[in-house]
Order: sequence, then C-alpha cells, then structure tokens
Amino acid sequence: MSQLRTFLAGATTMAALLAAIAALSGAADPGRRASFDEITVGRINIVEPDGTKRIILSNKAQFPGDFMQGKEGARPDRRAFAGMLFINEEGTENGGLIQKGSVGADGKIDSGLSLTFDRFRQDQALQLMNNDSATYQMTGIKINDVPHFALTSMADIERFGEEAGKLPEAEQRAYRQKLAEAGRLSQNRIWLGNTGAKGSALQLKDARGRTRMMLLVTADGKAEIQMLDETGKVSKSITPGSKE
Repeated sequence: MSQLRTFLAGATTMAALLAAIAALSGAADPGRRASFDEITVGRINIVEPDGTKRIILSNKAQFPGDFMQGKEGARPDRRAFAGMLFINEEGTENGGLIQKGSVGADGKIDSGLSLTFDRFRQDQALQLMNNDSATYQMTGIKINDVPHFALTSMADIERFGEEAGKLPEAEQRAYRQKLAEAGRLSQNRIWLGNTGAKGSALQLKDARGRTRMMLLVTADGKAEIQMLDETGKVSKSITPGSKE
C-alpha cells in the first residue's frame, strides 16, 4: 500500500509539472497563445512560421550581427549596444533601433541612440539620432542618398574600405572622390539638427554631399539663409536685415 501511495504521489507531482510546462509553452492552447504580466529575457527573436527572423530584441551581450539574405555576419562593433533589428522577408536587415548610455571610470559620458531605416539590401537611408559625450552633444535627422544594391552592394562597401585603408591619406581622398563621382557611395543629402555652437540648422546638399543651402538660427537667435558654392564658400546670405 505504501508503494502505491508513493507511486500516486509521484504521478500527481509529474502531472502537475507537465500541466505547468504545457501552460507556459502554449501547448494547452491550439493557437499556442500565452499571457504574461512580465517576462525577463536576454533576447527575443520574432520569426515567421518558416523560422525566418523578422525582429530581434536583444540586450548588449547577445546583440546580433548583420543579416543579408538569411545569413548572419559578425559585427563585434555592435556589442556596445542593446536594441532592436528589423529584418525583411528575405532575411536581410532593414533598419533598427540601438542605444547605449554610461559614465566611464574617467567620469566621461558615452551615450547614444539611433533609429535607422535602410534601403533594400543597402545601408541607412533615414536616421534619427542622438549622441552625447564628454565633448559634444548632437541630435539630428539625416536623409541619405543610397545607391541601388546592384550598383554598390554591402560587400562592395566593405571592399572599398579595405582598399582605401591600404592607400596613403591623400590618395584615400582621391579614391573616395572617384567612387563618389561614379555614384558608388552613399551621400548625406539633408541634415536637420543642432550645431556645435548650440544653434539649429537645416542643411540641403547636392548629389556629392556638399552643402549648397543652409537655414541657420544661432544660439543668440540670429536667423540666416546661406547659399554655398561647390567649395563650401558662402556665395549669398539672406538675413532679416538684408536688402535686395
């Protein structure tokens, strides 16, 4: 009889354990639904039914690399951030939200947040950003002209950087200029944000990334519209006191 009681007690405990596991896993629900008031995890992968990752939310320690057509590439430079990656139907990175913020042993701030939207199989076309450090603070919106992936792939961008790194500094500038003239590089076309002198500015740029018009309000409230030539020199300036 004692053996029977022991068996029944063990069976009851096992049944309760299996029921708890089933509830947590959603197995008790045909729709595999579960409800939580709070969940604590290091990383969450949101996937399609076929397993394709679509959104990854992660802490710093487990932050993923980059994704191109279903393959993940190593990105050790991202291990300073926590955040979220967006991935499209083919398994290619589509943008993301990353953030960090700390004060080092030297007392210096190292903080930043960036929300980006990528062109298809390419790099950032739109970025909302905020950076804060011991020497500067910058908040802005960047709109970039990004080449089609068939003209310049992400692998090409990596190769351009490697080839430029083998050249003397003066030749690096010429090398990048040649690529820019051929439309092979991304160029910032619009910048809206603060300036190093605590002003606010809207910069409109040409296809080479050169600022050609700037709307500026200085920290002390002076407003100005500047038109610049291809060398960056102000060719015309309009202020409230300007006379045509």
